[in-house]
Amino acid sequence: MNFSLADEDLYLKWRDEKLDQYPSKLISVSIKNPYNLSSNEYNQICHSCNKTNMVIYKLEAKIDKSGLLALAAQFDLSCLDKNLCANDDGITAVEVNDNHSQEYIPYTNRSINWHTDGYYNTLEQQIHAFLLHCIQPAISGGENGLLDPEIVYIKLRDENPEYIAALMDPTVMTIPANTEVRPEQTGPVFCFNESLHMRYTARTRSIKWKSKAKEALEFLSDFLKSDSPYIFKCKLEANQGVLCNNVLHSRTAFTDDTNQSRLLYRLRFYDRIKLKL
Repeated sequence: MNFSLADEDLYLKWRDEKLDQYPSKLISVSIKNPYNLSSNEYNQICHSCNKTNMVIYKLEAKIDKSGLLALAAQFDLSCLDKNLCANDDGITAVEVNDNHSQEYIPYTNRSINWHTDGYYNTLEQQIHAFLLHCIQPAISGGENGLLDPEIVYIKLRDENPEYIAALMDPTVMTIPANTEVRPEQTGPVFCFNESLHMRYTARTRSIKWKSKAKEALEFLSDFLKSDSPYIFKCKLEANQGVLCNNVLHSRTAFTDDTNQSRLLYRLRFYDRIKLKL
């Protein structure tokens, strides 16, 4: 795919192919053995990720962390982002955890606004894929919104190509420093190589945006609040997970009780899913 704003014909060709028969709901694939996918399971996952950059999977039985790593490895995902809140194995337990600062919203039961993972990372350590696996869902709430970044790109470019130009500026978004782990980070929303990569957060506190991106961001904010059929909703149940090329995602607030506390495992990768179609 050539995302050059100068080549409208190539863009329109890709756009038409992208939107043709785009699914109206998330594709879900049942997996019997995550250590060794069948050809049919593998091809279904590849088809979904190729079309929407994501797939929901459902395992027949409980799985440990080694199984999640084995599942990811079959798509050439191996370079884990061992972030501050990850365990020694690079896998993060996403659950209510009073040991983390309340500023780290994923470890509370509060809602999380739209974002891509690792938007605050350095440009050399961007998150290109992640796997989110549910061990136990919340009693209520905890629903994820999921949105393909390529659909966002299309919506913005179709509305006004200048929106894309503004969001490609390498200085358009600056994330404040976290004194514990990293300095201030500045970079674009969209960047391109062989594929499109998006770094974005809808949070507003301390985020510095270039003024020329104002209209693009307002349009994007309205789209994210809409009931667009391209915005998928999903509450992961036990033994379910999402594998994706770092799609935009959100989470509703949730409620736990003493008998059922929400727990998901998250694996973030510097790699992008490799599809061997």
